[in-house]
Amino acid sequence: MTIEIQGRTVSYIDTAPGVTDRPVVLFLHGWGAPAETYRLLIDHLAGYCRVVAPDLPGFGGSAEPETPWCVDDYVAWTVDFAAALRLERVVLMNHSFGGRISIKLLARRPLPLAVERAVFMDAAGIRPKRTLGYYAKVYSYKAMKKLFPALAKKRQGKAGSADYRNATPLMRQTMVRCINEDLTHLLPDIPVSTLLIWGAADTATPLSDGQTMERLIPDAGLVVLEGAGHFAFAQQWGLCSRVLDSYLKPKTEV
Repeated sequence: MTIEIQGRTVSYIDTAPGVTDRPVVLFLHGWGAPAETYRLLIDHLAGYCRVVAPDLPGFGGSAEPETPWCVDDYVAWTVDFAAALRLERVVLMNHSFGGRISIKLLARRPLPLAVERAVFMDAAGIRPKRTLGYYAKVYSYKAMKKLFPALAKKRQGKAGSADYRNATPLMRQTMVRCINEDLTHLLPDIPVSTLLIWGAADTATPLSDGQTMERLIPDAGLVVLEGAGHFAFAQQWGLCSRVLDSYLKPKTEV
């Protein structure tokens, strides 16, 4: 499905358009992993929820923004998207990058969207502690860029994460603006019950991030999936699906 939001075409999945007698899950995906990546999750939840999962601007079938965005821009877009689809009350679910948007949205006062509860899966939002080696690498590259621009340009293709290397120039700028913002201070402002699902072996958003979120979000519980990494929900799907059902399925269906 497609819709026009803020003047650009948006692709999205809606498992039950117009249905009003089911809980609505608004799902925000991770960086470089558009909505279709989460079909296992979406199709399962569709058994008892209406799942609405947009491709965020710059990903999948949704057009890039005209200028580099920050997290606040994605929050404003999410609110406009929900309004366009007339989503009155939602369960806000996310994975990875979608966690940044969810944290900022839920910390706003008044809440710009009626959220009943939230599910964070290997969510981003806590800025990692940097080592001296990291800063040495960054500043050496900046010096090279200034003194030897041609050599720096060759090195640029090998620098950074796969997500960064695979992004367009505009989305690279967007990525830098988003990941450089630490949202830890906003966690105590999240006002809704929050389920945290984390892979014990996640190296992109380490388990310590989930433990910090559990400690700082007033009403939060953490489920750790042993042996799973950043896509823990898929790697430990049997356990994850049971946890989600317990948390989300209407009590009359449990």
